[in-house]
Amino acid sequence: MSIENFGKRDDVAVMEAFVLKRRTFLKNASVLGAVTTTGLFAPSILRTVKPAMAQGADLPVGLLFSLTGSVAVVEKTLHDASMLAIEQINDEGGVAGRKLNPIIEDPASDPATYADRARRLVIRDRCISVFGSYTSASRQAVLPVVEQRDNLYWYPTLYEGRECSRNVMYGGAVPNQQQQEFVPWLAEKHGKRFYLIGNNYVYPREENNVCKILLDRLGGEAVHEEYVPLGHSDFSSVINRIRAEKPDVVFCTLVGDSDVAFQRQFHAAGFDPAETPVASLTRSEIEVQAMGGDAAAGHYSSAPYFMSYQSPENEAFVKAYQDKYGSDAVTHFVSEAAYFQVFQFKKAVEKLGDQELTAPAIRDASVGVSVVAPQGEVVIEENLHTSLWPKIAQWNGDGQAEILVQSDDRVSPVPYWAYEGSTCTAEGLKRA
Repeated sequence: MSIENFGKRDDVAVMEAFVLKRRTFLKNASVLGAVTTTGLFAPSILRTVKPAMAQGADLPVGLLFSLTGSVAVVEKTLHDASMLAIEQINDEGGVAGRKLNPIIEDPASDPATYADRARRLVIRDRCISVFGSYTSASRQAVLPVVEQRDNLYWYPTLYEGRECSRNVMYGGAVPNQQQQEFVPWLAEKHGKRFYLIGNNYVYPREENNVCKILLDRLGGEAVHEEYVPLGHSDFSSVINRIRAEKPDVVFCTLVGDSDVAFQRQFHAAGFDPAETPVASLTRSEIEVQAMGGDAAAGHYSSAPYFMSYQSPENEAFVKAYQDKYGSDAVTHFVSEAAYFQVFQFKKAVEKLGDQELTAPAIRDASVGVSVVAPQGEVVIEENLHTSLWPKIAQWNGDGQAEILVQSDDRVSPVPYWAYEGSTCTAEGLKRA
């Protein structure tokens, strides 16, 4: 959606919501009275709900993370990290004296359900912001909802770039914050012949496209490129092809259960990580915990945060997380972003003071917001992406990562870094 279309009404969605309310009325007349009292809908007047909150009221925020389904192994931890931040903020008095009221939906790892549940949170529950999801497929499913309603979606996950919405707050890394140093480092250390394996959706395909661009600049090649459905678990044919191709690096963009299954089978097939390492943009402590440290040992990940990172802020984060969720609970680079984004939201709301609290106002106030996250100080840039601290790490048998390379300073996000002629700006997407 272009910036000119922001804030326009979605009359179909409004009518659908009214029909649902009308059906409820026919079952129980008192419900309609309650709905009319809140000012959401009345029987003779249809109007778009404005996501603005009265002074002194609790602030409803949506949590849209899958608690079931193929990506729940990751998204449950994002939900947990967000809840930890919300509870810490509320325990300290809330946001400008107002408590955060988390409204939870489980989209069950299904993109269509993400859109439906996001619509509920924005329209029915009048959430001023929604925090949610892991995959790009789910983000893109939610995108039309928040754009049509001019709401905000706080998305914590690394992603492929090539997006510039004024209704998404991007907390995770884009390719220049993950691949720009990682691919050349791998090529120098292990060789330039890469086997690309990922799940079949937008994120792996776009990240692999960036990888191929970088390999071409380095004089390398992708010897094979392959995609499997989300949740895929039988990698025998993939492993046979890897054995036949003899790549220098297996470049992996599998997520969730698929990554766990692949790495277990890769390890069982007897590959030596010193000879054929798996280099992942998506593997974190949570997947390593699920697959077992032995299966992950010797392989690599690139991310802005690892649980092993040494800082007072990270020590406090890990302790609080394990105190709440158990001593065996692990933090990782997406749960860390899910955690710090709630604090970014808090600071943006507090910047507004007595101004009307709307999603566009929060968005504008968020630009320049700085918080000291577990990975280091992070800042929301004008393009609504976040400057981060890239790192390259190698997994140990204990399930933790040894950080081998880390940036000397924050790296600014450039969502269209690998593609000439397009820039994400404060006004939206600009093309040369």
